[in-house]
Amino acid sequence: METDKTLSESSLSAAPPPGKTGESSLLWAGRLAEKPEAEAFAFQASIHIDRRLVFEDIEGSRSHVMMLGKQGIIPAETAGLLDGELARIAEELAAGKLDIDGEAEDIHSFIEALLTRRLGDAGRMVHAGRSRNDQVALDFRLYLKRALASIRDEIAETLRVLLDLAEAHTETVMPGYTHLQRAQPVTLGHWICAWASGLERDSSRLADALKRLDECPLGSGALAGSALPLDREETARSLGFARPTLNSMDSVADRDFALELAADFAIIATHLSRFCEDIVIWASEEFGFIDLAESWSTGSSIMPQKKNPDFAELIRGKQARTAGNLMTLLSLLKGLPYAYDKDLQEDKEALFDSLDTVKSCLRMFRGMMGSARFDAGRMAAACSGGFLEATDAAEYLVRKGMPFRKAHETAALIVRDCIDSGQKRIGDRSLEQLKGRSALFENDIYRALEPINCVRARSLPGGPAPAEVRRQIGILRGRM
Repeated sequence: METDKTLSESSLSAAPPPGKTGESSLLWAGRLAEKPEAEAFAFQASIHIDRRLVFEDIEGSRSHVMMLGKQGIIPAETAGLLDGELARIAEELAAGKLDIDGEAEDIHSFIEALLTRRLGDAGRMVHAGRSRNDQVALDFRLYLKRALASIRDEIAETLRVLLDLAEAHTETVMPGYTHLQRAQPVTLGHWICAWASGLERDSSRLADALKRLDECPLGSGALAGSALPLDREETARSLGFARPTLNSMDSVADRDFALELAADFAIIATHLSRFCEDIVIWASEEFGFIDLAESWSTGSSIMPQKKNPDFAELIRGKQARTAGNLMTLLSLLKGLPYAYDKDLQEDKEALFDSLDTVKSCLRMFRGMMGSARFDAGRMAAACSGGFLEATDAAEYLVRKGMPFRKAHETAALIVRDCIDSGQKRIGDRSLEQLKGRSALFENDIYRALEPINCVRARSLPGGPAPAEVRRQIGILRGRM
């Protein structure tokens, strides 16, 4: 039942001008003698947002009508006629031979009105046993299932770029920072693996969310199901869902899946924002650790010499959209009675924006990092000075039998001695001077305090030792 979805996302989501109300397309027109004025109609219409669900709406309707035919609710030949016409509409949309009517109330009304114009009374049979409440819940879930696969693909591609970089820099020594102060020597490969670990968890969260999303609400009706002999198991199976939803009222009220994904997207954007904060800092003259390609930088309108990390800054800034969209959905749902309410029409715009934002940020981040160059010499030089080796001096004494708290104090006093003497490293002290603080020091202390050896000594699982970082890379590649 898959259709080639070549209709561009932008053409599905572009906002049309508000138009006049057309009674033939209003699924609820029979009850009310007076219809909204054009501006009021446009205010409550959702076609400019839910038009991107058009193929999911058609797929859901095809599954529904075939089930209606099998159950004898409508004639089998009518079900076949409807299915064929729906397939034709999908083909025409994909080929650009049919445009979505921007004056329709929503995508569901557009498709049903089109069927009725083409097939007459047969088109009016498509909605038997169905409400727009369960119909939109179905379309939303179907769309998100596919969108999640796309986002996870983007994460996987980004991980490949990062892990290739990490593999090339398992021995590129650089300072690690806490409080943005130099802390201990690590490697660039270790740092990039930290970023990759965050993205791998993001992908895992999306996979976990899919388990709860993967339920079919079709057949729940407005809130109480239907007295018609619908086969919910059949429609769930034909649409590729793991199962039908459990409770018909919950089916139309539930937007947990939207909240969960909005949170997941906000977390992804937060990770990218933090990575880009590192990049912005590293790209400064004061650090000079990274050189972003000119194609991933911009200049200044007044200062000719500038090369600004604008893409990294924009990715960092766009996290605010995803955080805001999460708060929008939380606020939207907070006071709603637990069934369907028109407020729920506002759920898609926020989530679609987060989805689109995260997808574009992943692509930009991947391109920016894939073309970046790192100054290994500058990174190594930054490990000299600042006493990054102080912890290693303390652990050297611990290995010699000194209690850690005493070793910590001794190393701190040596750092103070260095500062008082204008020395930048513990290794600048003579062995006699070091022994003045502890007789446990021997000549091997100087080798132990070299940044690359500080890194190599930290070979515990999760550490920055080159062999251990290569192990982490292998695990992350496997998890992709």
